[in-house]
Amino acid sequence: MANFEAYQEYQRIEEFEEDSPPGEEDLLVHVPEGLKDSWHHIKNLDNFFTRIYHFHQKNGFACMMLTEFFELVQFLFVVTFTTFLVNCVEYDVLFANRAVNHTGPGQNPLDRNKVTLPDAILPSQQCTQRIQDNSWIIFLLIMAAIFWIYRLVKVFCNVLSYWEIRQFYIKALKIRMDELCNFTWQEVQDRLISLQREQQMCIHKKELTELDIYHRILRFKNYMVAMINKSLLPVQLQVPLLGNVVFLTQGLKYNFELILFWGPGSLFQNKWNLHPKYKRSGNRLELAQQLSRVILLIGLANLLLCPFILVWQVLYAFFSYTEVIRREPGSLGARRWSLYGRLYLRHFNELDHELHGRLGRGYKPTSKYMNSFTSPLLTVLAKNIAFFSGSVLAVLIALTVYDEDVLTVQHILTAITVLGVVITITRSFIPDEHMVWCPEQLLQCVLAHIHYMPDHWRGNANKSETRDEVAQLFQYKAVFILEELLSPIVTPFILIFILRNKSLEIIDFFRNFTVEVVGVGDICSFAQMDIRRHGNPTWMSEGQTEASVYQQAENGKTELSLMHFTIKNPRWQPPQESSVFISHLKEKVHHDAQGGPSTQLLLSEAPLCTSLQSNESGTGPDNLLASVLAHPILTASGLQGRDSRFIPPSTAASAAASVLASLSTSQLAHAGRGRSHHSLLPTSVHPETTMYRSDRTFIDSMSNSDSRIRSNALHSEFASAEMSLHAIYMHELHQQSSHPQRASGQWQNPVPMRELHTNTGFQGHGGLGSSMPAPVHLGGWQEEEEEENEDDQEINSGSAPKQGTGSSC
Repeated sequence: MANFEAYQEYQRIEEFEEDSPPGEEDLLVHVPEGLKDSWHHIKNLDNFFTRIYHFHQKNGFACMMLTEFFELVQFLFVVTFTTFLVNCVEYDVLFANRAVNHTGPGQNPLDRNKVTLPDAILPSQQCTQRIQDNSWIIFLLIMAAIFWIYRLVKVFCNVLSYWEIRQFYIKALKIRMDELCNFTWQEVQDRLISLQREQQMCIHKKELTELDIYHRILRFKNYMVAMINKSLLPVQLQVPLLGNVVFLTQGLKYNFELILFWGPGSLFQNKWNLHPKYKRSGNRLELAQQLSRVILLIGLANLLLCPFILVWQVLYAFFSYTEVIRREPGSLGARRWSLYGRLYLRHFNELDHELHGRLGRGYKPTSKYMNSFTSPLLTVLAKNIAFFSGSVLAVLIALTVYDEDVLTVQHILTAITVLGVVITITRSFIPDEHMVWCPEQLLQCVLAHIHYMPDHWRGNANKSETRDEVAQLFQYKAVFILEELLSPIVTPFILIFILRNKSLEIIDFFRNFTVEVVGVGDICSFAQMDIRRHGNPTWMSEGQTEASVYQQAENGKTELSLMHFTIKNPRWQPPQESSVFISHLKEKVHHDAQGGPSTQLLLSEAPLCTSLQSNESGTGPDNLLASVLAHPILTASGLQGRDSRFIPPSTAASAAASVLASLSTSQLAHAGRGRSHHSLLPTSVHPETTMYRSDRTFIDSMSNSDSRIRSNALHSEFASAEMSLHAIYMHELHQQSSHPQRASGQWQNPVPMRELHTNTGFQGHGGLGSSMPAPVHLGGWQEEEEEENEDDQEINSGSAPKQGTGSSC
C-alpha cells in the first residue's frame, strides 16, 4: 500500500486545455443544412476513430469480416474436432492393440488383419450415445455454444458498424476501397482533420489536432504504458530459484484492462471520463477498499474458470504449433518482442503500426546481440549430442532408403522425428564460427531502434545480467507459449495476492495523473508529453520542469515520446513548454555538430559502415544510421575511411549531432517560411530538397503511378532514421548529465542547455541563433566499388573487428 509520505508528494495536476482556444467549451457550432450527415456530432469519438484506424490497418471491410468469419469457424472446428477425437475414435483398433478381422466375399486373406481408418471410427449412433452419457462433455459443449453465440452476435454488430466506416471512407474521406492500401495513416488523419472543419464530428472543438486523435485511439494504452513506466502493475515477480521474472500475458493484460477501464466496477464511468469520485482525495481509502473487492471478485472468477480456459489454451496451442514444430523445430528457438517489452518500449501516443515498424527494424540487431552470448560448456555438449543423434539418424535414413519396409517397424518414424528435432535444437546452441564478439556496439545498434535502455546497461553489455534483462523484452517463442499456457493458473494468484495490495497506489495514480482536455475527455497526463509537469532534469529538461520525483517519467519517456510524436507528425504545433524544449535541443545539436565529424565524411563511409552491421546493402536512411553507429569504431581503430584526411576521435553522439544538424539545415535551406519550424524533416519528399538531392536515384526511378507511394515510404524511413539518431544523441547527453565521469573526448565539458540558450541569442522557437552552421550538402551517397583498396575489402567481408575490452570493436 502507498505510504503517507509518498502520498504527500503527489499533487493534483491542473486541467490542461492548451489544445483548445479559451472559452471553446461554450462554443455553439452552426452546421449548414448541406453539410449535415450521419457523421455530424458523433457521440463516441473514441470508438469511431479507433474503428477508422483499425479499418485502415486491417486493409478494409472485406479483409476484416473474412478474418472474423474464419475466427468463428476456427473455434467451431476446434470444439467439434476435439469432441470427435475424444468420443468417436476407437484407439485400441487404431493402435492395433485389438485385431480386426475383415471377412467377406472377394476379400484377400492377407488383408484381413489390415486396419483402415473407418475401422477406428465408431458409428454415429454409438458416438452420440457416448457424448450423451458424459455430463462433463455436455457442460463444456453448452459453455462453448454460449461463447460462440456471443461471438456471432459481436461479429454481426461489427459488420454493421464497419459497414458504416466503409461508407465514411468512401463518402466523407473520398477514399475508394481499391485505393485504401495506397494511403498512409498520416494521409487519412489529415483528411479527418480537414473534415472536422466541414462537418463537426466533435462539437466541443472547432478544429481537431493530431494529438486529439491519438489521445482518443490510445486513451487506455497510454495509461498502461505509464503504469508500466512507473512500475505500478505487478508484472515483475520474485520466484524462488529463478529470481526476478517478468510475467505478462494476454490473459493477465486483459484482466488489468477489465478491472481498470471497461469492466464492471472499473474506474471509468464511460470510455472517455474517469468517475468523478476517483478525482477527489477525501475518500481514497474507501475507494481503495472498493477496488480491492472488485479485484478479489475478478480473481475468484478467473480461478473458477481456470480449468476451462486452460483446456482451451492447450487445445489452441496444440492445433496451432504442433505442425510448425514438426516442420521447423528451430522456430521455438526464434525470438519475439514480449508483451511486457511492447509496453515498456512504447512511446506515449505511439500507434500500433508505428510501434511494430520500429521494433521490426530493431529485430535483427537485437537477435545478433542475444546470439553473441554463448556458453562454452553448452557448446561442447550441443556439438556432441548433435554428432551422436546425427549418426543414428543417418543409419536409419540409409536403412529406409535400402528397404522401405523398415518404416513398418514399430516407432521407427517416431525415432526419426525425435532425432531430427534434437539435432535442430542442439544446433541452435552452437554459435556461428564467423561471429565477432562486439556487445557494446550491438547494444548501441539496438538502442537506435528501441529508443529505451536502462542506465546500468551502458558499459555492461558483455555481462550476462544485461543479457537476461534484454531477454525479458525479447523472449524465446517457446517461453511465450509456455507463459500463455500457465497464464490461466498464475493470473488468479497475481490478481488476488499482489494486485489487491496495490489498490491504494492505483487510486492515487489515476487521481493525480488524470487531466481533462476539452473535446477529448479524461486522459493520462503523461500522454500530454508536458516537459514542465513530467520532464526529467537529467534528460535535457533541466530548468524547464517543475516535476517532483514522483511526477517524472522514467527513462526519459516524456522527452523521447515528445520527439517521436513531433517527427511523426511534423504539422503538429506543440504547446509552449514543449516548443521551448525542442528548440533547445536543436540548438544543442547545432552547437555540438561543430565539433563532430563532417557530414560528407560520414556519408562517404556509409557503405563501409553498413557492412559492419549487416551483410545487406542499405538504403539512404540505413546508411545514415550505420555511419553514425560505426564511425567511432573506425576512428578508434585508426582507419581513416575513404577520405585520406585525418579524422579526429569522435563518438556516436557527435556523429549523430552532425547528421541531425545537416538534416535540419537542409530542410531550412529549402522549406521556406510556410513550413513548421520545429520539424527536423520535410513533411514530404521533395526531389529538389538538399537532403534528397544526394539520393536522386530513388526519385528518378519512380514512375508516375507510384511516385507518391514511394515518396511516402522514403519519408517514413528518413523519419525513423532521424528518431533513431535523436535517441542515440539524447541517451549520450543523459549519460553525461547523470555520470559526468564517464564522458570522454570532446564531451568532457558539455555546454549546459540554459547557457546555450542565453549565449546564442535565440528568440522563441521559430528560428535558430547566429551560431547555426551553414547548410551542409549531403553528397556522395552512392556506394563505391568494393575493390577500391585492400583494407576496405577486409572490413566489408566481416561484421566487425573483435573487441578486447568490451567497449569497442
